[in-house]
Amino acid sequence: MIEIYTDGACSGNPGPGGWAAVILENRSKRAIHGRESETTNNRMELMGVIKGLEATDASSTVKIFSDSQYVVNTMTRNWKRRANGDLWAMLDAEVAKRDVAWEWVRGHAGNPLNEEADVLASGEAGFGSGRRPKASLSHIDESGGASMVDVGHKSVTERVAEAAGSVTMQPETLRLIRENNIAKGDVFGTARIAGIMGAKSTSQLIPLCHPLQLDHVAVDFDLNEEKSAVDIKASATTTAKTGVEMEAMTAVAVAGLTIYDMCKSVDRGIRLDGVRLVRKSGGKSGDIVMEG
Repeated sequence: MIEIYTDGACSGNPGPGGWAAVILENRSKRAIHGRESETTNNRMELMGVIKGLEATDASSTVKIFSDSQYVVNTMTRNWKRRANGDLWAMLDAEVAKRDVAWEWVRGHAGNPLNEEADVLASGEAGFGSGRRPKASLSHIDESGGASMVDVGHKSVTERVAEAAGSVTMQPETLRLIRENNIAKGDVFGTARIAGIMGAKSTSQLIPLCHPLQLDHVAVDFDLNEEKSAVDIKASATTTAKTGVEMEAMTAVAVAGLTIYDMCKSVDRGIRLDGVRLVRKSGGKSGDIVMEG
């Protein structure tokens, strides 16, 4: 079996980017890498895999190791392909010629071949010595104090964010919600309004968030019988200079807390879990997909 360790990097996202593939075949190692002047991190992750496969014989058996959930989960869990259709078509064509297996590896976790691919890709992206610089916190000023980010120079674009979370409870509590028998009334109707109000109040709750004029907020619920939980999904849309990730996540959190408040009299063990960003679009960073 041929093992290929791939990585992609981008300085700016979009901006100058690099890709790399370290190929281990018959106990022999070789590395290939390249760059593009204007690209995105996701495109470079894809390109690393495509170029790695192109460097192997057709009909070979290959295992891809990548730290990109975007790539691995799209190929193994059928995440939706909302962007980069040209590269997905190229990848599909190369995979069809070979027997390909996929494995996600955690980045910067000490795997030497993954680390080598990272150094090569980062070097192509223009990170000097070939290592991605440590991320800096955008809300810290030069003196180390907290500050609001200046977004005056950014372009006004449509920005969308989706978030998710879960409220875990006893099966009997879930049944009462399903049958609308909670004493305080309509759980989902109340939680939905609370989530929307929470999104609209985000800048008042999170100190350094910019106040945004929201175009739309949606909050939806699914009964998860298997996990005895209510799954919450929220989306927020604005046309502005900054994103709405915090508004979407706040909507999920406030909706979940409202479910707890309405049901705590029958179940003190209710737990709000996994509030997270699922995807975002708009602005300089473009589409970022965390989950399918």
